[in-house]
Amino acid sequence: MNSKKLTQGLLIVYLAALIWIIIFKMQLSFQGLPHLRNINLIPFAESMVTNGKTNYSEIINNVAAFIPFGIFMGMLLQGQAFFKKVAPVFLTSLAFEVIQFVFSIGASDITDLLANTFGGLIGIGFFFLLEKIFKRKTLKILNLICLTGGIILVSFIGLLVLVNL
Repeated sequence: MNSKKLTQGLLIVYLAALIWIIIFKMQLSFQGLPHLRNINLIPFAESMVTNGKTNYSEIINNVAAFIPFGIFMGMLLQGQAFFKKVAPVFLTSLAFEVIQFVFSIGASDITDLLANTFGGLIGIGFFFLLEKIFKRKTLKILNLICLTGGIILVSFIGLLVLVNL
C-alpha cells in the first residue's frame, strides 16, 4: 500500500472517530443524545464558565481533538497553499456546529469553531516542523504513529462498545 492511500485511510478512521465523539457524543444509541438547540456567537463566553468558575478544559479538548486533522492536512496537501490546508479543518468544524444546531443534538458555539481551527493550525505547524527535521521520512514516520494510534483508538472504542452492551 502506498503512503498516500494509507494516510487517506487513517484520515477516514480519524474522521469517523471525530464524528462519533462530537456529533454522537460517544453514545451508542440516538436515545442517549441530548436534545439541545443553543447557539453562542460570543467567543470564549459561555463555554468558559462552569458553576461560576473559569473552565478551560472544553477549549483544550477541542484544540487537542483537531491537532491530528491539521497533521493529516499537512500530510495529504503537501505543496498546497496554507489556506487549502486550513480550509478543510475550518469547514469540517463549521459543519459539526451546524449539524448540532439543525438536529438539536448540542450547543453550537463559535468558541468550538475557533478552538477546533486553532488545533488544526497547530497540527499543520507541527507537520511543517517535522518535515524540516525528518525530510523525506516524515510521511513514513507519521503514518506509523497514526496507524498505531488508530489501532489503539479503534480498540478503545470497541472496548467501550462491548462494555456498554
